[in-house]
Amino acid sequence: MALNFQTLKTRALTSAIFVLVMMAGLLWSQWSFFILFSIIHFGCWVEYHKLVGLIDPGYKQITDFHKFGVMLAGWSIMLYFTDDTYHIGSLYLHSIGWWLGLIFIFVLPIVELLFSRELVLKNIGYSLLGLLYISLSWGLMMDIRSAEVTATMLTKPAFALIPLLFILSMWANDTMAYLVGSLIGRTPFSKISPKKTWEGTLGGAILCITLVTLVFHSLLFWKHLLIISAIAAVTGTAGDLLESKLKRMANVKDSGHIMPGHGGFLDRFDSLLVATPFVWLYVRIFIYPYA
Repeated sequence: MALNFQTLKTRALTSAIFVLVMMAGLLWSQWSFFILFSIIHFGCWVEYHKLVGLIDPGYKQITDFHKFGVMLAGWSIMLYFTDDTYHIGSLYLHSIGWWLGLIFIFVLPIVELLFSRELVLKNIGYSLLGLLYISLSWGLMMDIRSAEVTATMLTKPAFALIPLLFILSMWANDTMAYLVGSLIGRTPFSKISPKKTWEGTLGGAILCITLVTLVFHSLLFWKHLLIISAIAAVTGTAGDLLESKLKRMANVKDSGHIMPGHGGFLDRFDSLLVATPFVWLYVRIFIYPYA
């Protein structure tokens, strides 16, 4: 795969803006962190609805209440996983998420039946998969940050170290895989994504793990860095392939067009969506088990 410098230039410019926005959201405050991932959550859902509708036209027939209701139900999962630093007066987002979730569980099927005259189980299944794929992942992202704040007892819970580290791992893996694959890639990795090569995939993973471990060794024990970056590289690649499969089934090149050279929200965060539950599991078992 030849290195396309015009494509590289476009991707680099978009990436620079993207990185600035992400860093501001991750590091400014707990509220910027929440707002950032709330925006990403709804952006991913809009594109998920579009992709599934292209794969199965029957899903396009869902009511607006179903469409927006399931997005809000997913957002309630994010609310539920927030910690006690997220509150407005005496109202805690955690409690709001719990009650909103219960309301949607009982009300959504009833209202859907009233508006559409029938419950199409297949469409409900698609929406449930979306909750697992998108909303649960971002909820677990909130929980990783909450565990870190609780465990370290930060007085100003702004610096999200673990989320930052594995997001940077994901970016390093994507960038290194693209560069190595463009320069020396020869062997196709998967029919799902023809541009991926074994050379790029393996080279990206090795460089990602090496760079993250060497650069951030003073912030976290090297073993944790090694494992988190390895999880990010492996599961991130799986997430990229999953979204590529969805796009092929929908017969589209990109899930959206919000980021020139990168596509849409799902194109940009497909790796993170799949990697987050695995990183969360490791963090909750081996780093912050009692937070």
